[in-house]
Amino acid sequence: MTVSVHLWSYFRDLAGTTPLTVDIPEGGTVSDVLTAVYALHPKLGALRNSTLIAVGVDYQGPSYALSAGEEVSLFPPVQGG
Repeated sequence: MTVSVHLWSYFRDLAGTTPLTVDIPEGGTVSDVLTAVYALHPKLGALRNSTLIAVGVDYQGPSYALSAGEEVSLFPPVQGG
């Protein structure tokens, strides 16, 4: 199934593009999406421990099961002071 992936802030700069589309198996999870994105853009993989993930408008973890057509957003951690 095809899933749209939006990259935000400097994640978009590192990848040089957004949105992405990735193909994952039916019944795939956010983890499958991350694996596909990191294969396409290895620089993002180095930031995997600090990546915030949303599906639609809700934050989700890597085990969240996706449906075809869902949109996944990847955010860097919030910074500021």
